[in-house]
Amino acid sequence: MSGFWTLFRRELAMAWGKGGGPIVAVAFYACVATLLPLAVGSSPQRLAAVAPGSAWLALALASLLSLERLFERDYEDGALDLLTLGPVPLEIVSATKCLAQWVSTGLPLALFTPIAATALGADTRLIPLTLASAALGGLGFAFVGGIGAALSLGSRRGGVLIAVIVLPLFVPPIILGGGAMAAMAGGLNWQPGFLLLGAYSLAAVALGPFAMAAACRNALS
Repeated sequence: MSGFWTLFRRELAMAWGKGGGPIVAVAFYACVATLLPLAVGSSPQRLAAVAPGSAWLALALASLLSLERLFERDYEDGALDLLTLGPVPLEIVSATKCLAQWVSTGLPLALFTPIAATALGADTRLIPLTLASAALGGLGFAFVGGIGAALSLGSRRGGVLIAVIVLPLFVPPIILGGGAMAAMAGGLNWQPGFLLLGAYSLAAVALGPFAMAAACRNALS
């Protein structure tokens, strides 16, 4: 357990180092939310209709920004070899990296999501659901994104490859999270979409570390 917390603190420090952390991701999210009215028009009715889906799309894109650094820095300086040979299993190392990614980037983005959705015209009654679903979906984004980051190790254009790998896998939470918000706004049952979103994130947490560890071992072999 002490090894886990040591690694977790290390990953948080690396996530915040050299201008990292949520600053760039939140700034990107704010830019997307600001540009959207210029593309679809400033009509409140039109913005309210697209606010749930647009907020989730912006959340998914913002979650991509820092994924390239998840394994690449340790791979380049040799730290990943030491982590592989260390006492903590590589699956636990991968899960810890993704948890730190979620805490340092996913949670701040989740906190900003209700602000962006409300600014785009979403009903203020959606704020609790928006916050909960964004935090849950962000957890899934971190672990699924970690798979893409591990698979792209050693490639010249890792950021582009990560996007190609994980964006199709980001489609289900975008549909489920945006659908749950739209259902609640329309007075319909929002719980199925939220529960399916939770199932997606739990599956990513359970299966993602094994896929990441296998991809890292393959890159190091």
